[in-house]
Amino acid sequence: MQTSKEDMSLDERIREIQKSLLRWYEFAAGSRILYIGKEEDALAELLSASAGTVVCLTWQESCGADWQEENRGVFDYLVSVADLEKSTQPQKVLAEWKALLKPDGRMLLGMNNRLGLRYFCGDRDPYTGRSMDSIEDYKRAYVSKADPFLGKTYDKEALKSLLRGAGIERFRFFSVLSDLKNPAFLYAEDYLPNEDLANRVFPTYNHPETVFLEEEPLYDSLIRNGMFHEMANAWLIECSLGGGLSDVCHVTGSTERGKEDALLTIIHKSGIVEKRAVYPEGEKRLEALEAHGKELKARGLRVVEGRIENGVYQMPYVEAESGQLYLKRLLQGDKEEFLAAMDHFRDLILASSEIEKPDTGDGEGAILRKGYLDLVPLNSFFVDGEFVFYDQEFCREHYPANVLFLRMIGSFYLGNGAACRLLPVTELYERYGLTKHLERWQRMEWEFLGNLLKRRELQVYYERCRRDPEIVNANRQRMNYSEAEYQRLFGDIFKGTEARKLVLFGSGTFAGRFLAMYGRDHPVWAVIDNNESRWGKTLEGIEIRPPELLKELEPGDVKIFICIKNYLSVMKQLEDLGLHNYSIFDPSKAYPRTVPAKAESSENADKGEAPPKKYPVGYVAGVFDMFHAGHLNLLRKAKEQCGRLIVGLVSDEGVYRKKGKYPVIPCKDRLEIVRACRYVDRAEELPVSCDGIRDAYKLFRFDCQFTGDDHTGHPGWMADKEYLEKQGAELVFFPYTERVSSTKLRQLLKEEGATDEG
Repeated sequence: MQTSKEDMSLDERIREIQKSLLRWYEFAAGSRILYIGKEEDALAELLSASAGTVVCLTWQESCGADWQEENRGVFDYLVSVADLEKSTQPQKVLAEWKALLKPDGRMLLGMNNRLGLRYFCGDRDPYTGRSMDSIEDYKRAYVSKADPFLGKTYDKEALKSLLRGAGIERFRFFSVLSDLKNPAFLYAEDYLPNEDLANRVFPTYNHPETVFLEEEPLYDSLIRNGMFHEMANAWLIECSLGGGLSDVCHVTGSTERGKEDALLTIIHKSGIVEKRAVYPEGEKRLEALEAHGKELKARGLRVVEGRIENGVYQMPYVEAESGQLYLKRLLQGDKEEFLAAMDHFRDLILASSEIEKPDTGDGEGAILRKGYLDLVPLNSFFVDGEFVFYDQEFCREHYPANVLFLRMIGSFYLGNGAACRLLPVTELYERYGLTKHLERWQRMEWEFLGNLLKRRELQVYYERCRRDPEIVNANRQRMNYSEAEYQRLFGDIFKGTEARKLVLFGSGTFAGRFLAMYGRDHPVWAVIDNNESRWGKTLEGIEIRPPELLKELEPGDVKIFICIKNYLSVMKQLEDLGLHNYSIFDPSKAYPRTVPAKAESSENADKGEAPPKKYPVGYVAGVFDMFHAGHLNLLRKAKEQCGRLIVGLVSDEGVYRKKGKYPVIPCKDRLEIVRACRYVDRAEELPVSCDGIRDAYKLFRFDCQFTGDDHTGHPGWMADKEYLEKQGAELVFFPYTERVSSTKLRQLLKEEGATDEG
């Protein structure tokens, strides 16, 4: 996988994202700006680099009588983001801020919307930390004198009233998505999106752990019902005392992509669309954009033509339906017309470049001399019966057409749940010959997107502010059942399994995960499935049988685990059979689990009960190939801090998948060696599909995982560390034993010409 060439810390990347709120705004050179906030704020840094003089004050300082008197009518701009909300007298503060501006001065206010869509999806209020407070206009908050006022959000009409009450009559609202801290999109109040936002927006939240509803699919309905701007999560309000207002209608920022790929797309009322490089390193991206448009036009594809002028890429605004929305509408009306349009789109991809190797029907597909990775419906308009492409930034030479077909399909289905119901995505995979090597094409796409969007570098941050689909699903489940029902169905699902036959209903991925993670501690008696084509086959050595098997059992003798994502129909099926002792298996959950400990040695028994250690249960994971002193040191140090130590060994297949080679010592032998170590209480082979830190926690419910400090600072490990801390566990790094490792031993054996037998 291609890695970033940029040396930016996570905090630096976050600051750059926050600057997108104002990075597009044209501040007059040499102007004086009053910024309400701290000098170290990201926006203060941006303003200092964009204009003349910047003064930073808190909102309380800016309203001081003496300071007001000395600085009346001094500033060209005043910028405040989520500070006015912290005052109990916002109209008075606005009037005092207005007095600090020149007669033609402007004010830019970032404000949260109390009716923002995020709060209807379950997010908590940024000031009270509770759900629904803003929606209720704080009727349950700040009711007691003992409640400290931290701030409150306002709706659009309330803000208009405050502005007019302060004598500010000329203003314009820009809806901000996702929010003020993650401003990827700005839409002027007199402009509506003409694209499918379900594919564009990645919502962020104050408290993603309480979210119970996906936000993106709702935007289409809000647009059609005239509620888009009223329910934006936040606004940027541009106020003008005497001059005009910006002619910008819409801004899209991609600052998260890093210095080489970050661009701003700005749509003006004049009908001009600009693309600007956020950093000097991005100017090459604009050059590529211009070149790719010419190349595609020369190949016969229709494109929105643009050119670079004064370092800015410009193209005309197109008033048309996006290709994405056209296809979406087509599928809802006529499946065959949709498939014909997708076939045509596929043909356009093939026509976009010379074919170096034709499709021979072996599953490899055609190889294109140039693969334009953004030839997707999302980056096209549908005009006069044809797809017209724009924003073709990325190109790879000698590229499989199948990856581009996958992107064509994947971009259409992303965030489009209705499409999956109308036409399963697998049908399109089969139609375009992707099935045989699907994992390879998916891996190539994810490598491209992961590197472009800096998913690895920003993983920790996104896990803090973006929702987890599994948590969203769990939160919805809690809303549908009483506490007792929820615990029976989704909580401690292994309660009441003693002396009962355990049956899995479902034989797909979920059932496989159940057997891999819990099958050893909870042996499964039978696997059943409604799909007749699976009967008689086996899953992990257990025959898959029809549901009629349940009629042969007494209800009190069986415990059923529903291992199907869409479980409601199966629940009804079981209830109709008079079977009520069932639970829903969720592979993402960490269930209460008892881990047996190794018997204490007689030596410890003679000494009596040992004092408790810092962690009751500790965990170490690894390959432990060619067991050496480094392994021993890690296990000894871990055991010194925990009462019981569990070791998870990566399987032979797991090692091969990660490193492309098998370990020297087979897993069976590695297990025996580790189990023989006196510091280890339990050692298990990790299932191939469940060998990450999060799966390990679900398996063993440990209090602390120990690992070498060679992983310190790695974004993935830091994200896992935060995950464990949210579960009440810890991740501890030990100094790495540099003088010895399995890799060094391998190399030594190779250099000495050792034989496999030796």
